[in-house]
Order: sequence, then structure tokens, then C-alpha cells
Amino acid sequence: MSEPALLPLVASLVDAPLPVSGIAWLDAMRRDNHEIFVAGGLPLARVEAWKYTALRGLARRPFVDGDEAALTRAVDPSALALPGVDGARLVFVNGAFRADLSALDALPAGLTLQPLSQALHADPDPLRFVLSRRHYEADEAFTQINAAHARDGAVLRVADGVKIDAPLHLVFLGAPAEGDLAWHLRNVIELGEGATLTLVEHHLASGEQAHLSTVVGDIELREGAHLHHTVLQQAASGASLIRRTSLRLHARAHATLHLAELGGALVRHDLRAELIGDGAQLETRGVFMPHGRQHVDTQLAIRHQALNTASSSTWRGVASDRARGVFRGAIVVAPGADGSDASLSNKNLLLSGSAEIDTKPELEIYADEVKAAHGATVGQLDERSLFYLRSRGIPLAEARALLTAAFCRAVLDDLPNEALREHLSSLLIAQLPA
Repeated sequence: MSEPALLPLVASLVDAPLPVSGIAWLDAMRRDNHEIFVAGGLPLARVEAWKYTALRGLARRPFVDGDEAALTRAVDPSALALPGVDGARLVFVNGAFRADLSALDALPAGLTLQPLSQALHADPDPLRFVLSRRHYEADEAFTQINAAHARDGAVLRVADGVKIDAPLHLVFLGAPAEGDLAWHLRNVIELGEGATLTLVEHHLASGEQAHLSTVVGDIELREGAHLHHTVLQQAASGASLIRRTSLRLHARAHATLHLAELGGALVRHDLRAELIGDGAQLETRGVFMPHGRQHVDTQLAIRHQALNTASSSTWRGVASDRARGVFRGAIVVAPGADGSDASLSNKNLLLSGSAEIDTKPELEIYADEVKAAHGATVGQLDERSLFYLRSRGIPLAEARALLTAAFCRAVLDDLPNEALREHLSSLLIAQLPA
């Protein structure tokens, strides 16, 4: 009996040659993760973490590995700018570092910002711990793919006690090519003890395309470090973007994340945070707004592992047309994490009868003297509020837009960068159905 034919996506990944670095531990890691992926394949619906995100359509599409012409793709530099973001910038186009579009001159003392390819060439040993991992779980197929195939990414380090004032800008841009591409990026970010950083991560497109990209990032906050991280996702309407971000917060470290998921055809973000030091604090504020036939899946997992840690998560979802949103928010308070304080809220609006949002809050507590709360709702706009606005002479369409925009902007109110906050608000309003 002949072997069954591989699905086109899997076949294109199996056939794509693995990058060869000449670094023994790195090449071994790539081979091992590749073999794990080949053995397990893509996750099916019976894998709980992928229950609401089917991969049948994506699996039927073949992709070309990488973009040989990425360094010469025409990109308008002005399209990369964001209001209120004027610090150093690192740009990747179709997975390739673009020095001509980046701004890395005169970096502040104590800041290292460079492409992963350069960091590995200069001294790979400091990256060995974070890059040598094997991923075995059934829900980690795209992390396995990324580990095997990623050639580049961002390496960002802030030295102990250093405070970086201007926001740094990481740009991941998809550009049209001769066919559908698969490209992969691996980011490593570390803030030293007492360091402070504002980081803006921007996923966008310079034109219509239907590439597949995976982005995996590890963020380590040492004792007393502070990170404010804003993520704006505006991938092309036909693109598939799969991301995994892992945060580790040591004692008294503090991370605040604002995330806006606006673009893409199939978008998935696994955001995992571990509060491993006493007094660590995490705040996440997110909004996802799928429309048309978009599918946006957010998986948030927070684990409290130390004394007196705190997490606060507020998320909003708005789905229109025939779009689908998925949100899973899981909080675990591990044994010994006494005094933890955890809260999670996910509220969602459906703006059409064909839209769908699946939300699943989870809470597990194995410690004492814990404060914890979680909740989720899915509904429609309040008819009484609509009636009130219409009674004041506001047309129905405008009234619906005003209420929806206010609902979404609740997650941005505490974003300290006023120019960026107003820009994100305008993007949310533009995303609303006419």
C-alpha cells in the first residue's frame, strides 16, 4: 500500500531545505524540530488549543520557502512610520532584514538592537539557551516550523539599569511576490535588572499577497525591569500570520501590553506569560476586529508562579460580516503562588447575524489567599443606548459606530503615548462596517 500524499502545505515545508548555520547546536535543533513536525503534522480540531481554528484551507496551499528577492522589493519608507514612534527601527521584508529601511545609527548606550543573523555570526553562545529548545506538544506545530526554518529575527537587549526613552520600532512587512511565500522570524528580547523600554511591534503589508508567516518571540524581564509593549497587526487581507510570544517576568518586573488585531485572513497569536518572581506584574489590553471572512484567534495563558504577583487582562472583540473571532484566556495560580491577584475580562460584540465569536475563560487555583476573577460575554449593541443617541438626532449608522468605537477604545485609554493612542483609535474606527 502506497504512502498517503502529504498535504501541499506540509509537503512544501518537508521539501524546503533547512538553513545551515555551521553552528552545531543550532543546526541540530533545526533538524530535531523539523523531524518532530514531520512526525506530528498540523494540529487537528481534536487538539483542544486548535478546536475553533480549522487549518484545512491553509493545509491545501503550497508555499515557496523564503524570498530570494526580498532585499530588492520596493517599499515606501514613509509607510513604515507611526505617530509618536521615533526611536530606533529594525525592519524585515518577507522575513529578510532590510538595512536600507532600518534606523540603527547612534543607538543609546546600553541598548543592543540587531538582526538575529548578525548576532549569531558575531557570538552565538549567549543565544544558545533560548534557541536550542525542542517543541514536542501537539499544539506547537507552527513553533516547530519556525524553529526549523527561521533564518532571521530581532535581537534586542537593554543593559541593567538603562532606561530607553524613545520608543523602539520593530517592523515585519509582507510584500507582494511572484507567488505565495512562507517566511519565519525568531525574536529574542531581554531587559536587564531595572531596565525600562517602550517597544512597538508592527505587522503590516505593502500590497496584497497571501503569504504564510510565523513569528516566535521570547521576552525576558529581569528583576525590576519595566516593559511597555504595543502590538499593531495590519497584515494583508489574504495573509496567514501565526505568532507565539512568551514572556517571563522576574521579581518586581512589570509588563504592560496593548494589542490590536486588525488585518490578515487567518491570524493566530499564542501569548504566554510566566510570573516567576515575587511581586511581578502583568497587564494586557487587547482588541480584535475581524470582518469579511477573517478568522482571528487569540490564546492568552498566564501562569502565576511566585508570591504576590498580579495580572490584569481586558480584551474586546468585534466581529462583523461572516468573520470569526476566537479568544481563550487561561489563568493558572500555581502551588506556592500565595497572594496572587488575577483578573480577566473578555467582552465581545457581534455586528451581523453571520459573525461568530467563541470565547473560553479558564481559571485554575492551587494556592492560598488568592484574589481571582474572570468573565466573558458575547452580545450585541445595547438597544437603549442606540435609542438614546437616535433620540438626540444621530443617524442609526453613526450611533452604532460611536458605541462600537467607545467599546473598543476602552482597551487603549491607558496607553501613555497620546499620538499612537489616537492613531490606533482612528484605525479601529476605520475597521468598523459602513
